[in-house]
Amino acid sequence: MADRSPREPLSRERVLAAAVALADAGGVEAVTMRGIADELGCEAMSLYYYVKGKAELLAGLVEVILDEIIAATDADDAAAGDEEWDEAVRRRCLTARVVMLRHPWARGVIAAHDTIPPNSFLIYEKLVGTLVGGGFSYDLAHRAIHALGSMVLGFAQELFDPGPGGEDEVSAEAMEQMAASMPHLMAMAEMAFHESGDGLSTCDTQAEFEFTLSLVLDGLGRARA
Repeated sequence: MADRSPREPLSRERVLAAAVALADAGGVEAVTMRGIADELGCEAMSLYYYVKGKAELLAGLVEVILDEIIAATDADDAAAGDEEWDEAVRRRCLTARVVMLRHPWARGVIAAHDTIPPNSFLIYEKLVGTLVGGGFSYDLAHRAIHALGSMVLGFAQELFDPGPGGEDEVSAEAMEQMAASMPHLMAMAEMAFHESGDGLSTCDTQAEFEFTLSLVLDGLGRARA
């Protein structure tokens, strides 16, 4: 006998949840209307009622990740109790990073997004409130936002990121030429071998993220004083 149980109706939330699941499994390249439709058991054309195209779909993915960051940091705020401003900012950045590490594809999507998602203002509203409550002027809080940059969202934006396929093996001859013309960079590269398992880009490892965050917070503390 055929299953006559009612199918859960489509919604924007279900469409975006399916898209996130596809991205988590295969990267953002795996997110297609046909793939989402297969996940939800519907026709691909029916999805365009909820997301009008790839650009709107990617914007929706950014909103989902930021909502996840907001929910996680709100939960931590509720459990944290009394904290100094720097402890609160550090905790929120590290909590956001836990979310980003669950969705490693999200860093590139957020970095490429050319508009400000409305829910991102909630993240920065809390940040400014924490800083002002900790003795910062609004002018210094504004500078702090720029200094922290994407760390508030759990990742550090690298100046150069080769991306997929950008880390091909360099020939021995090319390495010799680089060593002759750029001895300092080569010496540093030999000393600082990067493990990428806990990172979101080439150099964005957990240790480097926390090191940079500490430098920024220490500097802000001196500026506040």
